[in-house]
Amino acid sequence: MILVFGGGGQVGQELVRTAGSQRVPLTALGRRQTDITDPAAVAAAFAAYRPTLVVNAEAHTHVDRAETNAAPAAEANAHGPAILAAACATAGFPLLHISTDYVFDGTKPGPYVESDPVAPLSVYGRTKLAGEAAVRDILLRHVILRTAWVYGEFGSNFLKTMVRLARERDELRVVADQHGSPTSTHELAAAILEIAPHLAAGADVCGTYHFTGSGATSWHGFAVVIVAAQAPLTGRAPRVVAITTADHPTLAARPANSVLDCSRFGRVFGFRARPWADEVADITRAVVLAQQRKSAHVA
Repeated sequence: MILVFGGGGQVGQELVRTAGSQRVPLTALGRRQTDITDPAAVAAAFAAYRPTLVVNAEAHTHVDRAETNAAPAAEANAHGPAILAAACATAGFPLLHISTDYVFDGTKPGPYVESDPVAPLSVYGRTKLAGEAAVRDILLRHVILRTAWVYGEFGSNFLKTMVRLARERDELRVVADQHGSPTSTHELAAAILEIAPHLAAGADVCGTYHFTGSGATSWHGFAVVIVAAQAPLTGRAPRVVAITTADHPTLAARPANSVLDCSRFGRVFGFRARPWADEVADITRAVVLAQQRKSAHVA
């Protein structure tokens, strides 16, 4: 049985749905049910569920907010993973920990491989890197899975924001000089469930991996595909205007290049994501149709 912490987030909710469709035994606990920064609460969850694998999908992802209030990010992204890793070491459970492209500074001209030097630009990135280090130092049986630009049907994310803004505005101004690989929660959940049986069985797969959607784009390119996919369903076709990072200043610095090389994951687990634009188009249509069904039901 897989035990997921962070069950209320977009990845956790998708894991519940995907595991259910595959008939994989999985229990997801939200932050209100189990606080991963509380050792006693983690121990109680372990005793209650006795998992074969623990997945940490819990994180403080308010990137800009962390710049002025670092404590919550440090608790969730660094201290919590350390507690989970220590509890897993004591209980004998393996841990799959989700991390981020923000551990890199984005100055590399090509895709980042797992062994590239890390140099986070933000409090969020530094706390996620500290979480990675804690897991590596404390627990031998672990997988750290770095991903990027995550979106999906659950929670709040860039895709859902663009769908909403396309309904409200005639022009969207989106940054075009930051590049990465949009990654759907659907494919991320599938990747995690590919790892799960190997890690639970004690196979020699421990370490750090990258997994994202296939191919790369800018935030502007991401938005263009979203707007095009929703247009036939909504009749809305706002202009998507390319701007620079300097035109849209934020408290936290973002990597200009967040593209991750995922070839190691493919070699080890035999699983690769779909081309990012195909997946984005499908998820956009699913989001819009779900919203339309909800509106019709309310009406």
